[in-house]
Amino acid sequence: MKPVRVLLVDDHKVVRQGLRSALEPDPRFEVVGEASSGEDALRLAAEENPDVVILDLRLPGMGGAETCRNIIQSNPDVVVLILTAFIDRQLVDDCLRAGARGYLLKDAETLHLEEQVLAAVHGHAALDPRAAGIVTDYLLHHKPPSEDLSLRELEVLHLVSLDLTNREIGAKLYISENTVKQHIKKILAKLEARNRVEAVHKARERNLL
Repeated sequence: MKPVRVLLVDDHKVVRQGLRSALEPDPRFEVVGEASSGEDALRLAAEENPDVVILDLRLPGMGGAETCRNIIQSNPDVVVLILTAFIDRQLVDDCLRAGARGYLLKDAETLHLEEQVLAAVHGHAALDPRAAGIVTDYLLHHKPPSEDLSLRELEVLHLVSLDLTNREIGAKLYISENTVKQHIKKILAKLEARNRVEAVHKARERNLL
């Protein structure tokens, strides 16, 4: 069985070293990179194609929730686990909306990081007990925005409205041209538009642009 490929993202080197020392002795894991900012995380995620990204929330530049969203939109198969020292309803909500599969706290007495990572890889939520109540409330009161455009889709649509090509849009958003095409396909379906021009027209009618 191939080891789980893990990318570590935290602006504190000592934290990254601690996570690496916890995972590397276990043959079930392979640490493929470390990043200290959201921008570096996006670049490394694209280069290394990890299975799991362990992500801090408080990062210089691009914040953790935004980094999570961008990583998942670029690679929907990646699992993002939030590992942070902070917890409140808004933070958890933002991370769930961004697509995170887990929310863990650094100060947990029994973190069991290896088990949490494996659980997330196998499709289970990895949650600190202190976040469980917030998550339950979120699931009860939020419906999946299946008919709404995601933040990334809105970004793509805005650039489409500026007559940029798929390649130019990809360059601006640091995603591949094929990923841009997939976003546009979803935009057209959600807006029930036949082409890019009609999508922009309908978006303006709905005050999305």
